[in-house]
Amino acid sequence: MAGIYEIFVTTQFAAAHSLPGYPGNCARLHGHNWKIEVSVRSKELNGLGIALDFGRLEAGIQEILQELDHYNLNDLPAFKEANPTAENLARFLYEELSQRLNSEVLQVSKVKVSETSGVGAIYWEE
Repeated sequence: MAGIYEIFVTTQFAAAHSLPGYPGNCARLHGHNWKIEVSVRSKELNGLGIALDFGRLEAGIQEILQELDHYNLNDLPAFKEANPTAENLARFLYEELSQRLNSEVLQVSKVKVSETSGVGAIYWEE
């Protein structure tokens, strides 16, 4: 049986959002210090014994997060058709990172998005 390596990077960004249609306080504009954890799996290691350089993964994440950081997520094109929930944000990040990083031996495995230290959402594809 072939082994799989999985690496991850955790980072954060700040942004506001509101959830129109939500029956409570979250319908109003509010902010979070969103915590993001991205996991990438690989079937192989390079000659140095690395699946993917952590710096390259961090750079890819930051490239996307700079388009979200300190914005109202509701105003961004990615969330014009869907509420910027933790679930939708996790899917958005997964899809964006997959386009940039996926190869024959490397694949974004999952993206975890936390609004606070105790709640969040994870997105992956089977």
